[in-house]
Amino acid sequence: MDSRQIFKAAGFVILTSIAIPANLLVCSTFLHSLLMDGKLLTTDIILCHLAFANLMVTFTRGIPQTLTAFGYRNLFDDIGCKLSLVCFRIFRGLSISLTCLLSAYQAIAVSPASSRLALLKLRIPQYLIHIITFLYVLWYALNADTVLYSVSTIVNNTVPPYTFNLQYCFVIYPDYIIFFIQGLISLFSDLTFILLMTVMSAYILLLLYFHSKKVKSIRSSDHKSGQTPETKASRAVVTLVILYNTFYGIDNAIWVYSLTVVRVVPLLSDIRVFFATLYTSVCPIVVTITNPKVKNKLKVIKPGRSTHVAEMVTSVS
Repeated sequence: MDSRQIFKAAGFVILTSIAIPANLLVCSTFLHSLLMDGKLLTTDIILCHLAFANLMVTFTRGIPQTLTAFGYRNLFDDIGCKLSLVCFRIFRGLSISLTCLLSAYQAIAVSPASSRLALLKLRIPQYLIHIITFLYVLWYALNADTVLYSVSTIVNNTVPPYTFNLQYCFVIYPDYIIFFIQGLISLFSDLTFILLMTVMSAYILLLLYFHSKKVKSIRSSDHKSGQTPETKASRAVVTLVILYNTFYGIDNAIWVYSLTVVRVVPLLSDIRVFFATLYTSVCPIVVTITNPKVKNKLKVIKPGRSTHVAEMVTSVS
């Protein structure tokens, strides 16, 4: 293995080892809460779907990249490549759109009652499943071309022009026009959601700023008055949006560059794939730190053991 492959393998091993258990923890926490309480908050439903999307991104891109970095070849046949790549693009799209939905709903949740956004506070929970279903269909429609152009092997080991080389699969576009059009569709669909989530996050920050000034003027002696659950949730959402914009900004910058060249340097492809999957590891960590339900889930085992030990001591005495 050369140095590039070593760093690639190490990077994806770290991402995968964090993303899988962390996202499983988030999903299991909300599913357990659903079974116990019979319902979930709107933000919890969005976070659960977001964790599932991140988990699927890890399975369809993180694990294959890890195995490829360790020298494994021929992971899929043509059908496997088509399924793997289209699923990756669908769930990658869901990751960005669900983060956008989360930021939009949080902005609506903290907006004043006099705001026009306040009218959507009841609408979004009422149609949430329909919205999420629409997002699944949308991202499949936008990425259906992957099924047409994905293959597992190339002729004579020569990468043709206008090809995205993932080493274990190849997306071969027949000509530059289709290559460029599909690239623009992917770019503008990402930018649409990024722009919307950025606007919603800026709106949240403005609300938090004015709320903080108002609270200080009313109760200057109470330093904790601004730390409401809504404030903490809003800051967590803004953190996710900032992280997403950073990682996918690098991803899309490389994507735009790749549209201007015939063949993309493998190192740039590796960097782009790394940042495209980095959010799947960081997102559940932020959710675990900031979400009370997930934090309490982590505390269940330790108190249980302490109680068991206490019972043993009592019985002995």
